[in-house]
Amino acid sequence: MDTDTVRSPAADDRAGRRREQRGWYFYDWACSVYSTTVVTVFLGPYLTTVAEAAADAGGFVHPLGVPVRAGSFFAYAVSLSVVVAVLVMPLVGAAADRTGRKKPLLAAAAYTGAAATAGMFFLDGDRYLLGGLLLVVANAAQSVAMMLYNSYLPQIAPPEERDAVSSRGWAFGYAAGALVLVANLVLYTGHDSFGVSEGMAVRICLASAGLWWGAFALIPLRRLRDRRTPAREAALPGFRQLAATVRDMRRHPLTLAFLLAYLVYNDGIQTVISQASVYGSKELGLGQSTLIVAVLLVQVLAVAGALLLGRLARRYGAKRTILGSLVAWTLTLAAGYFLPAGAPVWFFVLAAGIGLVLGGSQALSRSLFSHLVPPGKEAEYFSAYEISDRGLSWLGPLLFGLTYQLTGSYRDAILSLVGFFVLGFVLLARVPVRRAIADAGNPVPQRI
Repeated sequence: MDTDTVRSPAADDRAGRRREQRGWYFYDWACSVYSTTVVTVFLGPYLTTVAEAAADAGGFVHPLGVPVRAGSFFAYAVSLSVVVAVLVMPLVGAAADRTGRKKPLLAAAAYTGAAATAGMFFLDGDRYLLGGLLLVVANAAQSVAMMLYNSYLPQIAPPEERDAVSSRGWAFGYAAGALVLVANLVLYTGHDSFGVSEGMAVRICLASAGLWWGAFALIPLRRLRDRRTPAREAALPGFRQLAATVRDMRRHPLTLAFLLAYLVYNDGIQTVISQASVYGSKELGLGQSTLIVAVLLVQVLAVAGALLLGRLARRYGAKRTILGSLVAWTLTLAAGYFLPAGAPVWFFVLAAGIGLVLGGSQALSRSLFSHLVPPGKEAEYFSAYEISDRGLSWLGPLLFGLTYQLTGSYRDAILSLVGFFVLGFVLLARVPVRRAIADAGNPVPQRI
């Protein structure tokens, strides 16, 4: 036998792991277009415009008879989507861990979200309630799918690889977002030459994100493997399962302390992502084309930023790198308060600052948390993580919407978010992550 051609079990294991990792990256490639095209760029201003068309003389719409300022409707819909996700994610996470069958659940969540996003093509006229419903379904489905997707990370990457693997996943997502935004920009700015109205161009861009999501989700669904786990107790409904997970986390208080810090600062990040285009459109008076270019700049720099912060983490540790990114977030957001209206150059400078820290702070937070999860409880714990990531992100949009409703100023609303980053920095700085990893029963990397 030619021993040179015989592959060792370790080599086969590495090859299989690399194949899964490459497939895993492609879910970020698939779903990040929703976050970029729908949540960050088009849906906020467009749904706000649709709500304004349905508003009364005082500028209010009345969903279920409740008076809501049209400019706050999008933020409130984002908050409601998070409440729905909070009810569903713990149940799905526990079921995934109990059965070991994550892929069918990931497929169901991904295609529910993709279908709701594609349905946004029918959002026109004064159908703001339809837009709100589709946003709630799509956002909640994305949260559930991302929880399952993230829970694969401890299974497909050993501790020393996780920062790099997580950062590459975010980079894939931002690269896809940038690519699709270029196509969006071409269609939106040249809609007359394509024979469609501006509104139709926006609806095509929204629907295309759903089609992209559904098409590329096939790759991770083919490559990721389910791991059978020993049978566990039946999952509990909604908040009861979340409460059970939190009770289990009380045996790992340092994991819970990290999750609290992440809950706070990531709430600020998610609110900036979802409300930045509304701020640029309604407060700064910038056109849709300018907003698309700004978000495209964020996407391109976020690819470089995610990889750069991943390299910094290998040298200085993930915790220190995240803390540095939170300082940058605070300074950037505070500067945003002073941006002059009608000056796209300064908005581009702000976008560049956001892009450089956006991907890295999220990627490193995900990989750092993966070290704090007790073995065998990945999906259950990542359901709590996802609640912090998107699940409890209702607080930021709610504060943003309430601040605008009370003051009528988007500048005051954007400034109100600075506290999330300051408090998050303080809470994260107090977490001894090396001891937290050891307490969770995981090997402690040389540098963390």
